[in-house]
Amino acid sequence: MVALSGLMVGLFIAAIDQTIVATALPAIVTDLGGIRYLSWIVVGYLLTSTASTPLWGKVGDLYGRRRMFQAAIVVFLVGSLMCGAAPTMPMLIAGRLVQGLGGGGLFALCFGIVGDLVPPRQRGKYISYFAGLFAFAGVVGPLFGGLFTDHLTWRWIFTINLPIGIASLIVTSLTLKLPPTRRAAKVDVVGAALLVGGVVCVILGSVWGGDEYGWGSAQIIGLGLAALVLLIGFVAWEARAVEPILPLHLFRNRVAALLLAMSFLIGPVFYAVASFIPLMLQAVKGFTATESGLMLAPHALGLSLTAIITGRLTTRTGRYKHWVIAGAAVVVAALVVLSRLGVEWHTIAIGAVLFGVGMGLGSLMPVLSAASQNAVELKDLGVVTAAVTFFRTLGGTLGVAAFGAVLRARFDTLLVDIAASNELPAGATTRSLADRPANIVKLTEPLRGLVQHALTRSIAAVFLVAIPFAVLVLVLGVLLEELPLRETTGRDSSAQAPEPATTH
Repeated sequence: MVALSGLMVGLFIAAIDQTIVATALPAIVTDLGGIRYLSWIVVGYLLTSTASTPLWGKVGDLYGRRRMFQAAIVVFLVGSLMCGAAPTMPMLIAGRLVQGLGGGGLFALCFGIVGDLVPPRQRGKYISYFAGLFAFAGVVGPLFGGLFTDHLTWRWIFTINLPIGIASLIVTSLTLKLPPTRRAAKVDVVGAALLVGGVVCVILGSVWGGDEYGWGSAQIIGLGLAALVLLIGFVAWEARAVEPILPLHLFRNRVAALLLAMSFLIGPVFYAVASFIPLMLQAVKGFTATESGLMLAPHALGLSLTAIITGRLTTRTGRYKHWVIAGAAVVVAALVVLSRLGVEWHTIAIGAVLFGVGMGLGSLMPVLSAASQNAVELKDLGVVTAAVTFFRTLGGTLGVAAFGAVLRARFDTLLVDIAASNELPAGATTRSLADRPANIVKLTEPLRGLVQHALTRSIAAVFLVAIPFAVLVLVLGVLLEELPLRETTGRDSSAQAPEPATTH
C-alpha cells in the first residue's frame, strides 16, 4: 500500500492537470495574450499524452516500469516548470506539450506496475482506488484552479506539481521494489513515429474540423488523408516489427480486442459529462466555474463508491463480466434521461443523474483494465495496459470533438430560428454564446430565456448522440468471454496467461 501510494501521488498530478487548467484559461489569456491559441493549452496536453501512451507502455516492458515511471514524472515536472515560468503563450503551449508527454507515461505505466505487484484476482480492489482518484481529481481540479487563480496566480496550477511530483519520486524510490526486466531489444522507432504522426493528424482534424476550418476544406481533408496513410503504414510496419509498439496479436486475442473496443467507446461518454454539463450549469443556471466544477461531485462520488465496491467483490468472487453488463446498462439509462435535459431541471435532479452515470462508469472502467491485463501473456502486460488508456483517451478526444460539432450545429440552427423573431446582439454566434456562458447570462429577457432553452436542447442532443456508444459497450459486454482471473503477478516469470479463447 505504501508503494501504491507513491504511484497514486504521481498519477494524481497527471489526472488533475486535465481539469485544473479550465478555470484558469481566462486569466492566462489576460496575462499572456494570444487568445487564438487558447484551445492549444488543452489540446496540446491531450495530443502528446494520447500519442505517447503506447510508446511508454512498450519501453516500460523493455527497460523496467519503475524506472520509466520515474522518468515520466521528471518529464512531467519539467513541463510543469516550463508552464509556470512561461513568459509567452507559445512557451506555455510548449510546456503543455512536454507535460502531456510525461502524463502519457504516468497513465500508461502506473497500471502496468499495479499488474506487477498484484495478481488479477486481487487487482480489481486496488484499481478501484485509482478510479476513485480520477474521480476526485475531476472534482477538485476546477476548484483548485479557481482558488489558485483568484487568490494567488494561475502559475500556481503548474508549479504546485513540483513538490507533489518530488514526493512521488521519493516514495517510489524507497518502497517500489520490482525485479529488473531489461531485455536485449530495441524500441520500435519507426512504428512509434508512424503511430504518433497518425494520431496527431486524427486529433488535429477532429479539433479543427468545423471550427478553425470547414469539414470539406483542404486542410481537414489533407489531415484525414495523412492520418489514413500513416496509420495504414503503421499497421503494415507493426506486422513485421520485432518489438512492435502495439503488437497486432493483441487484436487477434478476442477478449483483449473486445476490451480495447469497449475502452474506445466508453471514452466519449466519460469526457462528455465533464465537458458539457458545466457549460449548461454556467450558461443556464448562472453558476460560476468553481460552482459548476463542484456540481460534478455526485458523478465522482458514484464512480468512486461503485469502483471500490465492484473491485472488492471481483476480488472475492473472481467474476467480473456481470459488472461490465450492469455498468453499461446503467450508463445507457442515464444517457437516455440526460437526452431529455431541460432548462427547468433542478440541480438536485442533475446531480442524481450524474451520480447514476458515475455508478455505471465506476462498475465498468476498472474492470476493463484488470480484465485486459488478465487476458494477455505477462510479456504484453505493459503494452495492453497502455493500449486500454490510449484507446479510451483517443475515443474521448474524437468523441468530444464530434459532440462539440453536434452542439454547434444544433445551436446554430436554433439561433437562426430565434433570430427570425428576435434581434440578437451584434456578434452573437455559437462561439460567443456557447464558449463564453457569461454572454448568455447577460442577455435581457425574453431573449435570454430563449437562448438558454436553445443551448439546453443542444446539449441534450449531444447526450442523445452519445447513447449508441454506450449501447455498443453493452452489446460487446454481452459478447465478452469471462476468463478465470490469475492468482499470480507479473513478478512470477513462470506464469502464463489463460489459454481459452485468446486466439480467436
